[in-house]
Amino acid sequence: MVPVPGGTFRIGSDKHYPEEAPVRHVRVDGFWIDATPVTNAQFREFVRATGHVTIAETRPDPKDYPGALPHMLQAGSLVFKPPKGDVDLRNWGSWWRFKFGVHWRKPYGPGSSIAGLDEHPVVHVAYADAEAYADWADKDLPTEAEWEVAARGGLDGAEFAWGDTLTPGGRHMANTWQGAFPHQNLAQDGYERTSPVTAFPPNGYGLFDMIGNVWEWTVDFYTDRHPAEAVKACCVPQNPREAREDASYDPAQPTIRIPRRVIKGGSHLCAPNYCRRYRPAARHPHPIDTSTSHIGFRCVRRGP
Repeated sequence: MVPVPGGTFRIGSDKHYPEEAPVRHVRVDGFWIDATPVTNAQFREFVRATGHVTIAETRPDPKDYPGALPHMLQAGSLVFKPPKGDVDLRNWGSWWRFKFGVHWRKPYGPGSSIAGLDEHPVVHVAYADAEAYADWADKDLPTEAEWEVAARGGLDGAEFAWGDTLTPGGRHMANTWQGAFPHQNLAQDGYERTSPVTAFPPNGYGLFDMIGNVWEWTVDFYTDRHPAEAVKACCVPQNPREAREDASYDPAQPTIRIPRRVIKGGSHLCAPNYCRRYRPAARHPHPIDTSTSHIGFRCVRRGP
């Protein structure tokens, strides 16, 4: 783990997506954070020690999903599948598929495996899976503020975790998407999917993969904007955390009310033409019961 010094920091952005605004000051106590996302090798050790069965490996309870088609109530997870050509970017169903038999050991389907991917981030972990790992490791999941402070690496107000240029001198600093998403993946950074967690340079705090590769869970429930900036310096929030469940659920599924937590950092699927969330300030809501092929996590430890 790597220490992150406490202090007063600016988080958020007024320049990009509306949910990142407004920029505000927060006070965060010093803490320790994993240098990398949790890897397949680390998650395997946890599963061997505890017998943990992930959400993606568990058949859904029909009582939790009223109105769901019975044949869909099988264990599985969401997998990215690129379309053959241009599609409506408002319809994420054009590139995501819920596949049965997909989980952290078989990340792309029943015939796949994580052989040779020990140092890649574990994926297909729902919020409860990340929380269970953190408990086992005697750690916690980060708050959104802690995560963003760590991702900035000491750079106040910079666009990215390394400065204000996405590819300084033409060098790729993170595993993101090059080309026209979702059908054209040029893989100029060397990776079509996930990458080893130390494949790209660390930020100023010595933290790897704070941007790109996989999204990462935080403990905060999602709200569609940050709270307003404190009027006085004495009122700057200390160690803020959004503990209120989000009231804005998916209108496409009005009978299913699943809380959403904030995920941070973007992933290898973030592209200039879609989801420019490969920045510390970027944030996105994700249902706590849903795992995907591009979401992972890392842990923190608070106190001395």
